Amino acid sequence: MTTTPAVLVVGAGPVGLVAAAELARRGVPVRIVDKLALPTDESRAIAVHARSLDMLARMGVADALIATGVKANSMQLYSGRDRLVRVPLDSVDAAYPFSLNTPQTETERVLGEHLASLGLTVERGVELTALSQDGDTVHTSLHHPDGTVEEFDVAWVVGADGAHSTVRHLVGGKLEGTFVGERFLLGDVEVEHDYDDDSMYTFFSPDGPVLFMPMRNGRARVMAEVHDAPGTPMNMHPTIAELQSVIDARVGGIRLIRPHWMTSFELHHAQVSRYRWGRVFLVGDTAHIHSPAGGQGMNTGMQDAFNLAWKLAAVCTGQGGDALLDTYQAERYPVAKNMIEFTERLSKAGTLTGPAQHIRNAVLKALSHVGAVPRLMAHVTAEVNIAYPESALSIGRAPRGARIAAGQHFPFLGDEDLNKHVTSSWGAGHTVVTVAAGHTPGAGTAGQQVLIADTDTPVPGYDVVIADPQRIAAHRLGLTDGGRVVVRPDTYIGAVTALDDAQTVPEFFSAITR
Repeated sequence: MTTTPAVLVVGAGPVGLVAAAELARRGVPVRIVDKLALPTDESRAIAVHARSLDMLARMGVADALIATGVKANSMQLYSGRDRLVRVPLDSVDAAYPFSLNTPQTETERVLGEHLASLGLTVERGVELTALSQDGDTVHTSLHHPDGTVEEFDVAWVVGADGAHSTVRHLVGGKLEGTFVGERFLLGDVEVEHDYDDDSMYTFFSPDGPVLFMPMRNGRARVMAEVHDAPGTPMNMHPTIAELQSVIDARVGGIRLIRPHWMTSFELHHAQVSRYRWGRVFLVGDTAHIHSPAGGQGMNTGMQDAFNLAWKLAAVCTGQGGDALLDTYQAERYPVAKNMIEFTERLSKAGTLTGPAQHIRNAVLKALSHVGAVPRLMAHVTAEVNIAYPESALSIGRAPRGARIAAGQHFPFLGDEDLNKHVTSSWGAGHTVVTVAAGHTPGAGTAGQQVLIADTDTPVPGYDVVIADPQRIAAHRLGLTDGGRVVVRPDTYIGAVTALDDAQTVPEFFSAITR
């Protein structure tokens, strides 16, 4: 019986790969297994939104992934061929003001190569078949390709094995929600079309929405909801002609040339009531499932893993208390709940008929001329509006005039060079960013100490000093009188304080160890 690794990650899709990589880069011994003998060759989830790109940049892989895809600068909603609203994704106040369309195969490849650079590889063809907990140990059984069964004891398990999760089943978790069984045809196909390559499209129809997302090399993702007769078995091998027929009936202007991957799938809107089961955690589709509207699923799942991994690493390395792990559920459960409600509303709005359809179209067209509304829709899609203001890790009140607060994501500073200089100074742990007109003493606490000042002259008490003579950061953060910002390992803010506040920053680090 082997017990060396502290964490077993089950599932090697994007969510599991993020979890394993973030644990490994913090020095946590980890194993990652997947029952598939080979990585998927199916494009699956393709949209990577702005907040996920921020996350991938913190991991050091954003540029490599961006090179594989197409930047979508907008999302457009149509009713048939009548455009209702253009959602300007390029208006998002973020370092990456776009969504990236790239096949999941590329996302997994880039993350897999990153994992290998950390000295870790996926154990493929290895299936979890049993799991039980006893005190501070999780007992697991792992079935290997040669037929042997390994009894493996580990301190923690992260379940990232998808919608049909074995981990969820073994801990007794159940998805709760609306099991309406929405059926979709899906094609990863070569296309000719009458639309823009740098946008994503949702076409509303009384018969169900059509989603169209251009990718590289003349390929696109096309999805269409279908309504089979009750009790009809789902056709798992649809033809390109079937999908073309649906598109022609509802949209037009999209001509499917050659399929690379065709499938059908059924979706529900549900999540588990608990993300933590003792020493077992559920992330991504293991914890929540929903409509593909908005392309939120993989993004939310990767951000689940990013949120959990630094906390679990802190506990494994003796730098965090057990209560820290409970903040994973507290912070991420509401995110998935809101996402499910959002995608349900979007799905229902897309199938309205009669007078309700006409009202929807008129309202969306009117709102499209109110600039704040499309921008708000862009921020929701990009997931840059996610915040944790009620978290136990959001400490204190920001000083008067501050434009940021505990629980929010550290913002884009507005200047690309300055933003990159600041964010590249962060390591895998916490960072305390001090903004001051001149040189001021450091916080004297845990975490990487970064000073943004008029010059980059070294100052005792700081690991990095960054010159910002125009005080761009001070104005962007609303800290013109100076201040400190505690930035968590997932780039969310733990505290914002005035320079003369000697209590709040230490209080944040105390909250980590409780």
